[in-house]
Amino acid sequence: MTTLHSFDQALRLEAAGGDRPDTWLGHTSPDYWNMVGPFGGTTAATALRAILLHPALLGEPVALTVNYAAALAEGPFSVVAKPARTNRSTQHWTVELSQAGASGDTPEVVMTATAVTAARRETWSQNDTPMPAVTLADASGRLRFSTSAWTHRYDMRPVRGVIPQVWDGSGSDSLTQLWVRDDPPRSLDFPALAAMSDVFYPRVWLRRATRVPAGTVSITTYFHADSAQLAQCGEGFLLGQARAQAFRNGFFDQTAQLWSEAGVLLATSTQIVYYKE
Repeated sequence: MTTLHSFDQALRLEAAGGDRPDTWLGHTSPDYWNMVGPFGGTTAATALRAILLHPALLGEPVALTVNYAAALAEGPFSVVAKPARTNRSTQHWTVELSQAGASGDTPEVVMTATAVTAARRETWSQNDTPMPAVTLADASGRLRFSTSAWTHRYDMRPVRGVIPQVWDGSGSDSLTQLWVRDDPPRSLDFPALAAMSDVFYPRVWLRRATRVPAGTVSITTYFHADSAQLAQCGEGFLLGQARAQAFRNGFFDQTAQLWSEAGVLLATSTQIVYYKE
C-alpha cells in the first residue's frame, strides 16, 4: 500500500456531492501547523487543488490570488471553487474556504481566492530575471523553527538572509535566498509550487532584527512554467529569493522568485503582510 505524502494528505479533498457540485470537503493537518493556524502556503495550495479537481477545468494555472480573511481553526472545512467565466483559452475562477463559526452552525468565510487557468501554447520565451549565481554548496545549513510544525516539512537551506540570531534591531536589508524542497522529497507540481511561494519568514523580522507579530493578508502567485517543466524538476531543490520594498503604517510587501536547479524561473509572487509595532 502506497503511503500518501504528508503534503497530499494535508490537501486531501472529497467532493461534497449532491446539490453542491462545486464544493469539496477537507480537514486541517497538524503536519503543516503554524503558530496560530495552518501554514498559509498549504491554504493557498488547497484553493488551487480544488480548482484542479474541478471537472470543468480548462488548462493549467497561470495566476492565483489568495486573501486570508480570518485564521483557519483546527478541524474540517469546505471549499467552493467555481469557474466564473470560460473563454477560448483562459478560465477565471472564484474560490471560498469556509469553516463553522464559534456557534458551530453557520459557516464563516476564512479565505477567498481568484485564479486564472489557461491552455498554454508554445511561443517565444525568455528568462529576463536570471537565477542568482549561488549553489547548494553555498547554503549555511538547514532552517527550521521549533514552534512551527510546517517548517519540518520543508528542507530549507539559506544562502543569505537567515533569520536573525539576536533580536537587537540591527537589520540592514530584507533579502533572503534559500534552497527549498519538500521533506520527504516529492515531485514538484502546481500546488507544491504555490505553497513554496510562501515559505519565507516575515521580511520585517530580517529588516529590523526585531520579532514582531506579522501575518500575510493577501498573496498572488504567477506560474511561469507548465506541468511538463515542473515534471523536469523532479524532487530537486528550488532556489527561492524574497525581499520587501516598503514597510509603512502596519503593512509591508514582499516579492519572491522561485527557480529550478537548472535556472528556469518557475514562479513569482507578491504579497502584502500586516505587522504590529
